[in-house]
Amino acid sequence: MKLFHGWLSSASRRVRLCLAEKGIDYDSVPVDLAAQEQHTPAFLAMNPNGVVPALVLDDGRFLHESGTICEYLDEIRPLPRLRPDDPYQRAVMRNFVRWTDEKALPNLLVLNWSLALQPVAAQWSDATLAERLARIPTAERRDAWLRIARQPYTEAEKRRALEALLLLLPKMEAMLADGDWLFGARYTLADIAATPFIARIAELAPAALTSAPAVAAWWQRAQARPAFAQARLERFDIALARRGAPGAGDQ
Repeated sequence: MKLFHGWLSSASRRVRLCLAEKGIDYDSVPVDLAAQEQHTPAFLAMNPNGVVPALVLDDGRFLHESGTICEYLDEIRPLPRLRPDDPYQRAVMRNFVRWTDEKALPNLLVLNWSLALQPVAAQWSDATLAERLARIPTAERRDAWLRIARQPYTEAEKRRALEALLLLLPKMEAMLADGDWLFGARYTLADIAATPFIARIAELAPAALTSAPAVAAWWQRAQARPAFAQARLERFDIALARRGAPGAGDQ
């Protein structure tokens, strides 16, 4: 398999975690997001949404959407099992992953893009901006790139984004009442889905974790798993600086 991904992309981090938990070997193909390699015809053939990650299977077929990829990997490599056995609980797990995508991710994008992509996009000429916007396949992402290029998020907007991101903490705190992981005793795709968001919360607002002791303990357990190190979920600021950013991550 080949994984086309961004090192700091939350969706890419999910898939790398899942691959590591499953012990699946793959070829890593980093995508330069500031250069918009994810909007080239070659990448759009793999993921028509123009976002990372994209997984190329052994037979040459493609998969996109991190939740879909992770469930596929759990299907083809049954052990260790990363989904609840109960069908109802599997459905609840999917709803949780969807909640993080719909409620947490947009706020994380505000915070991450302001650091990783805005300094690059702000330097584009109007002609360059128009040319690059034309290659972006979705209106939502075109609006996001236009925003960071010409009207950077204000400190007040970033503060509100962080406050909204922190709503993940009480949700997880309640889920952790029944065990060490979000769905009880078994580490699942729900824990994988939450990990990139808690990683950024731990960096941006570490004091917030003190108000969520179950999440803080969960975070320590998550970081201690061998797959965490293998997936290279580095601190955003350190990784950004080391890779000569801006431009090292998007989501």
